[in-house]
Amino acid sequence: MAQARARNKDTAANYRKRVIALVQTLPEARAVPAGDRHLSLEVRGKRFGWFLDDHHGDGRLALNLKAARGMNRDMVGKASERFHVPKYIGHHGWLGVWLDFPQPNWSEIEKLITDAYRLGARKELSKAQ
Repeated sequence: MAQARARNKDTAANYRKRVIALVQTLPEARAVPAGDRHLSLEVRGKRFGWFLDDHHGDGRLALNLKAARGMNRDMVGKASERFHVPKYIGHHGWLGVWLDFPQPNWSEIEKLITDAYRLGARKELSKAQ
């Protein structure tokens, strides 16, 4: 199991803002507050991700994102210090990304958020066209 990393409130707030900014670049996507610390990443009310700050007291910053089936196990196999299979939703193909890894790869995170959005928005946005 991954060890909790030391972090401060400024880091959590900055990462939260950065995730919100990435989500806002996607058509009709929103980062909706869920409780005091979490965000639900949604397109037309359909969730494609979570921003999690100290989820269930784990002391971690993470993203849980929709992903193609099997991708989560591949990513964890390659870099378990950066990725995890989220409880409860991992068996549906979701990928967990630790944001409190010493230095997040924001280009990679942007791609993962965009891919999750496309998986979540595919049916919703195609209905509007």
